[in-house]
Amino acid sequence: MKKILAIGGSNSKNSINRKLANFAANQFTDSQVFKYDLSSFDIPLFSVQLEEIIGIPDLVLEFAKQVDESDFLVLSLAENNGNLNAGFKNLLDWTSRIKDRKTFGNKSMLLMATSQGGRGGSSVLDIAKNLFPRQGAEIKGTFSLPSFYQSFNEEIGITNEEIAENLNSIINEIIL
Repeated sequence: MKKILAIGGSNSKNSINRKLANFAANQFTDSQVFKYDLSSFDIPLFSVQLEEIIGIPDLVLEFAKQVDESDFLVLSLAENNGNLNAGFKNLLDWTSRIKDRKTFGNKSMLLMATSQGGRGGSSVLDIAKNLFPRQGAEIKGTFSLPSFYQSFNEEIGITNEEIAENLNSIINEIIL
């Protein structure tokens, strides 16, 4: 049984990206899903000076351990002003400082985004597709869910059949 780590790339308590990541991770068969909730952790804002004083925070080391213990990552990114969510970017900044480590631990990943708008976080997806491979992510597929509140129901998942089939197709092409 494969271990999947579902990550919502947002520090929002009500993250729609965490909901999408958890949903998508549960669509993989023969796997066990672990959920990472960034909103539950208070990680100080990264700076080199702070790192010299406190070292790498334990919460960051725990995140890296969860990545390392997983076989596959499902990450859905929030888009704030066309870029990564500041809370998630802060986690990436800290994790990248762990000695002899690539942030995503050379793990395979399904990279996604969603937003309230019709573009579904496409700007942040473009950023991540270029950035994350250099940080140790092997992106196996990408998916964007536009208009989250019109396209997703927490009880049944994606409500638009064409969009749901697109995600299912991507998941079925990924071999764990």
